[in-house]
Amino acid sequence: VTSVKLTSVAAATALVCLQAAWIALFQWTRGHRPARAILLGLGISLAGVVAITGFDVGGSGRALTGDMLALAGGALAAVYTLAGSKARRSMSTSLYTGLCYSIAALLLLAMCLVARQPLIHLPSEAWWGILAVTVAAQLLGHTIFNHLLATISPLVVSMMILLEIPGAALLAGFFLGETLPAGTYAGLALIIAGLAVVVLQQGRSGLKDK
Repeated sequence: VTSVKLTSVAAATALVCLQAAWIALFQWTRGHRPARAILLGLGISLAGVVAITGFDVGGSGRALTGDMLALAGGALAAVYTLAGSKARRSMSTSLYTGLCYSIAALLLLAMCLVARQPLIHLPSEAWWGILAVTVAAQLLGHTIFNHLLATISPLVVSMMILLEIPGAALLAGFFLGETLPAGTYAGLALIIAGLAVVVLQQGRSGLKDK
């Protein structure tokens, strides 16, 4: 969240969403080398990320700090996704998300109290924003990803999150007046193409298993 205040929304989102690359790296170090088609799809999608944010990363000391925070967020998100994939082998979606979201909420509450952040007296537009994020991004988006972790590789699930990058750039342009990176649409096409390669490979692997 802090990274978005220091660098552009597109760059912060892109670096956080690079968790797919982190997952591939973590799996590789543990001896689980992804199939070539999946690595190809990941490479194509990452080219899309570069097309969107390649000229916007680290433009200043302030932006560089934001980029580093977002990069660390992506690495931690990768650890979270891998842990979630393992937990979902023995836990239902409702139990896993209930425990996960409750613990996260309690930790966030503790951090807000320590930092003396306002919890109630917020402007109405802030409450509408919180409601929209909770319903759309958390309950619908994030919970769906956690549900898929029981049947789909965490690498594939994390690659789906790459679609947030062009979406965030478009929303930032509309609501915040940020200039859209020149490669937004080309990057979106590359991300979708790379994701398609990975999904097709996943489908072939599933047929072989049957």
